Amino acid sequence: MTRGRFITFEGGEGAGKSTQLKRLAARLQDQGQEVVATREPGGSPGAESIRELVLKGAADRWSPVTETLLMYAARRDHIERVIRPALARGAWVVCDRFADSTRAYQGAAGGTDPGLISALESHILEDTRPDLTLVFDLPVEVGLERAHARAGTEMRFESKGSAFHERLRDGFLAIARAEPERCAVIDATGSLEAVEQAVWAAVEARLAVHG
Repeated sequence: MTRGRFITFEGGEGAGKSTQLKRLAARLQDQGQEVVATREPGGSPGAESIRELVLKGAADRWSPVTETLLMYAARRDHIERVIRPALARGAWVVCDRFADSTRAYQGAAGGTDPGLISALESHILEDTRPDLTLVFDLPVEVGLERAHARAGTEMRFESKGSAFHERLRDGFLAIARAEPERCAVIDATGSLEAVEQAVWAAVEARLAVHG
């Protein structure tokens, strides 16, 4: 059986990833694909329990290194129980955040040693890597304004301050520059329809999907 495709959605707070992930999933389903829409941290029962620990509480609840270890514990469970089985049966997996978020949040913005993150990535991901990563980019102040407008209980990272989020944005863009064959930067400042079209254009171009 042909392996499925793995698409990840990345970017800072308030970038609109979740909305666009749902739209892409619906479009792929309309073409007859089995689609598994998931998220990180989370996506499996065990990983969702870790999500509760990571995303709630004071901004300084965890150190960046502790956050990194928690994220990778959640990610391994998610990979084993959801992502790999779906890809093995030929499904398309679309995931709201994956390993690049750890590189950007805990690494570029938080200061965790890139060597530690790289070692964890190698051992935990093994060959489970995205075929395409969509990096949603917009000015920090716009993203934070959107994030606070939808404010819920998971606001730990939003409260870390603008300097953290500027480093975060730079971190995501650096990843996209370093791996242009995998990453496509999406201008997240446009209308929902404009961003949806940009997402679909990237999927068509990179993964040879038409519709």
